[in-house]
Amino acid sequence: MTPIEIGFLGTALMVALLFTGISVGVAMALVGFIGFAYLSGLNAALGLLATVPYSTVSSYTLSVIPLFILMGEMSFQSGISRDLYDAAHRWFGHLPGGLAMATIGAGAGFGAMCGSSAASTATFGSVALPEMRRYKYAPGFAAASVAAAGTLAILIPPSIGFIIYGVITEQSIGKLFIAGIIPGIILSALYILTIYFIAKRHPEIAPRGPAFTWREKFSVFKGSWPMVALFLFVMGGIWAGIFTASEAGAMGAFGSFLFMIWRRQCNFKNMVDCLAKTVKITSMVFLIMIGAFIFGYFLAVTGVPEAMATYFRSLPVPPLMVIVGIMFLYFILGCIMDMLSMVVLTTPLFYPIIVGLGFDPIWYGVLVVVSMEQGQLTPPVGLNLYVIAGMARDIPMSQIIKYLWPYIADLVIFMAIMMIFPKLALFLPGLMK
Repeated sequence: MTPIEIGFLGTALMVALLFTGISVGVAMALVGFIGFAYLSGLNAALGLLATVPYSTVSSYTLSVIPLFILMGEMSFQSGISRDLYDAAHRWFGHLPGGLAMATIGAGAGFGAMCGSSAASTATFGSVALPEMRRYKYAPGFAAASVAAAGTLAILIPPSIGFIIYGVITEQSIGKLFIAGIIPGIILSALYILTIYFIAKRHPEIAPRGPAFTWREKFSVFKGSWPMVALFLFVMGGIWAGIFTASEAGAMGAFGSFLFMIWRRQCNFKNMVDCLAKTVKITSMVFLIMIGAFIFGYFLAVTGVPEAMATYFRSLPVPPLMVIVGIMFLYFILGCIMDMLSMVVLTTPLFYPIIVGLGFDPIWYGVLVVVSMEQGQLTPPVGLNLYVIAGMARDIPMSQIIKYLWPYIADLVIFMAIMMIFPKLALFLPGLMK
């Protein structure tokens, strides 16, 4: 067998291992080690196994992951999610579908503090779902809205998705973060418009909530303005070139710690909870990254990425059609694979194609993260779908899926907008120092 044939065989074997329930990091490391040993010798493979795990977890670049995760955990413990939802409730609640709109708005705000989609979904499942039930929202629509709001945490910085893509492709994580701001606002607006039109057409699904006075609307900001200031400080520092992404993560985590103290939530139990969850999530991500790097070395010696790039460059179709094909493949993979597994597995294969076709890797990173959002919602493996279904066991899964499709359609429309107008993602990074 040629090295390229071995590369494709190894990739197929690795995907097959994922369906056995084995950890994706272990599957990639195992196949990568065996394949590398077969092609380069056992001693070379053992050397790879001896150096890659340490070089990965000791990487200064990857220190951004636990820092931003800790920032999100501390923000959650401080009670910011409740404040954000109360603020959005008072501003949007009186509109058709207003409580669902408030959930989207609060999800976008919380996404600016927390890069985990599942964590955001779980947070607003406990905060927003009881309120929407109280105002007689259709249970399936309420649950679907919470799941959709959770996806915004992946796109709005800081985002674990952007961090992983940036590490694998060696792109600037700071630029990727800044690139997600305008798209995150646009996608939030699309979600809100969808809710408005659904509620106008079917008011029984999403009744109006109570109206509040202007004084009541503005009064809710007194408890959450420090976190807004912290986000602007952290992202503004990245944009102005004052901070690297890792330094921004440290500043954000420290600011969230001060916010916990100010809100009188800094006690032993909360701190242990924050640190334990940070270690747990970071360990999971690092294991995946170790496996990805070992598997990436295996693919490099097979020549598969270069062969695929050469093939796609030779196709008699416009380059943008290649992007459309890749995004369609991501849509299919998102239905059957975990989002992190999908990105870590495919990025080493597709990235050389994108670069070879002359596309901007920062813009492509935004498309990849949007594909991750789709994967969080699409059945049968959508993580947000299972999180919200687990929290609302009395709501049939079929009802949640029924109301998820308009949000999935929003993601498809949004991806088309990003393809037609790439400057929406590239404008702010282009202004960075």
